[in-house]
Amino acid sequence: MELEKIKNALSGTINAQIDKSKRTKLAAVLVIIYGHEPHVIMTERPKTMDHHAGEISFPGGRWQDSDEDLLSTAIRETGEEMGVAITRSQVVGQLKPVTTLNSGFTISPFITIQDKVPEMNPNSEIESILEIPLIPLLKTMEDDKDPAHKSIQEMYTFKFQNYLIWGASARMLHQISAILSSSGLL
Repeated sequence: MELEKIKNALSGTINAQIDKSKRTKLAAVLVIIYGHEPHVIMTERPKTMDHHAGEISFPGGRWQDSDEDLLSTAIRETGEEMGVAITRSQVVGQLKPVTTLNSGFTISPFITIQDKVPEMNPNSEIESILEIPLIPLLKTMEDDKDPAHKSIQEMYTFKFQNYLIWGASARMLHQISAILSSSGLL
């Protein structure tokens, strides 16, 4: 699948403004898609982390008062965690915010499409970096069968090798899957 078609499908308006009226903590992540055979970069968090220990997630983190907006948060956090330099002009779109159930964060996901994998130098907040083929990953989607979860919000899981992707990251991947499906790309 051509990267340009994915870029066109996922490109859109970016609203990175901070809504302080929400009662949740704010965070932002960067969904980095790259390559001729499109891959997505995800990270495994160390099991020693205070929040989301051992989970598979997109690079990013908590909004700080010094951040201009949530896109600045995503870019700053990705740079800190992975040593990846992404500019605002390289961000092509944004997904709908998702809220974590256990830690109370509202996360704004932003999308960047790169021709090749950016150079990465992870810090201690990253146990490992996963470079996952995007389309095969999206095809592993399953609805979470636990009725208790369904009563709270939509729940999905995705699988890559021995990794299970669930929670907020899975809800972001579900959005990507829906967009690519409605564009005839999946």
